[in-house]
Amino acid sequence: DRADRHGDVVHADVAGVGGGVVGCAVARVLALAGASVVLLERNGDVGAGTSKANTAILHTGFDAVPGSVESRLVARGYELLRRYAPTVGVSIEETGAVLVAWDDQQAASLDSLHSKALANGYIHTEVIDAATTRGLEPHLGPGVVGGMIVPGEHLIDPWSTPLAFAREAIADGARVELDFAVDSVSIERDVTTLRDRRGRRVVARFVVNAAGLEGDTMHRRFGFAGFSIRPRRGELIVFDKLARPLLGHTILPVPTAQTKGVLVAPTVFGNVIVGPTADDIEERTATGSTRAGLDDLLTKARRILPDLLAHEVTAVYAGLRAATEHSDYQLSAHPDARYVCLGGIRSTGLTASMALAEEALAMLRTMGLETASPDSAPSGPRRAPIRMTPLGEAGHRPYEDWQGEGQRGASGDRIVCHCERVTEREITDACTAVLPANDVDGLRRRTRALAGRCQGFYCFAEICALTGWDPSR
Repeated sequence: DRADRHGDVVHADVAGVGGGVVGCAVARVLALAGASVVLLERNGDVGAGTSKANTAILHTGFDAVPGSVESRLVARGYELLRRYAPTVGVSIEETGAVLVAWDDQQAASLDSLHSKALANGYIHTEVIDAATTRGLEPHLGPGVVGGMIVPGEHLIDPWSTPLAFAREAIADGARVELDFAVDSVSIERDVTTLRDRRGRRVVARFVVNAAGLEGDTMHRRFGFAGFSIRPRRGELIVFDKLARPLLGHTILPVPTAQTKGVLVAPTVFGNVIVGPTADDIEERTATGSTRAGLDDLLTKARRILPDLLAHEVTAVYAGLRAATEHSDYQLSAHPDARYVCLGGIRSTGLTASMALAEEALAMLRTMGLETASPDSAPSGPRRAPIRMTPLGEAGHRPYEDWQGEGQRGASGDRIVCHCERVTEREITDACTAVLPANDVDGLRRRTRALAGRCQGFYCFAEICALTGWDPSR
């Protein structure tokens, strides 16, 4: 590790606060550029907060506000992540999207949405009539009056993306400190000291705030104001894989000033999701689903894709977006405090993550952080390439190498989670890898085990036996 530990104190060039997809991307690009980095995450795993609960779409940015910071970084991040994902085994699938108008007022706005896409530099949208829209998606409900094709929209694995970033950062010398909730900040002449309630300390020359839902809290700890986070809860419903043939594209609504609206989309895992809702709430940990939210989603799903409601629901979940009183990302650099803020990153954060990391690196360099080129390897032997186990249905998965010879295949492996077709080797590898799975949620995000139709009813006991976890905890 380039970050230097002495007892309960870690010294580094840069401390990143927040181990979501943006924070992990920042740690990766800084470590690759040769800086010593420590990433601080309040939870027991990276990607375990907002980053794990989203619509898992790689956005083109066609509907962003032209000229906004978000528009610029989503467009850049889209290109970066689209190229990066296949190189490390993060599943990605280009399905495209169809934006559907359900009344004349929505249809009248399609030309302006097309113009907005052009203003954002995305030239591939096309306004289509009702017959063409229905021809693309024949299972749509009645009442379609028009549509717009957005061919570049992708599906992506949201679980493996932050994990890949973090593993690459570690391989390039970064340190990840889990269960480190920053409790106090002390800014001195040359360094900043961050402490948690257990007495651990991190001393760094620079700090990057990628704390997500706690981004405003961290911003105030450095003495700055300018934005406040009010969580926006988005509930989603996951339908069974048997529903997947009902649609070929992501089906988008016509957005409003308040929300992008409820979509129906396939996932790289082979399911179909409906959501999200958009409810501004006060509680920053309220990730439970609500009866009203689920009823609203089912009502909208019945109109958009009526046949979907004949299929089983596999799961429901909710994520909290770091919404602020502003419509744009809240990025700022504060040279006197040697501090960078990446605040107010909402639903497009997954897409923009790699571009946000570039932005943070550029701001740190203007403050005096000396690094190599962001595209060059750090000094010393180059690390071995990182390779994630692809979790998407469109690619090759480990169970396909299992020959079904009795209980074990020719490779000596066997399937443990039959709903998601996860092998024993995948489970053991996930529990012994860099940044291992330490609990059921972490294992689910690394392998898909326990995420299927039975929600672990069949395989949970066997997984606990394999991992040594206490099933009652």
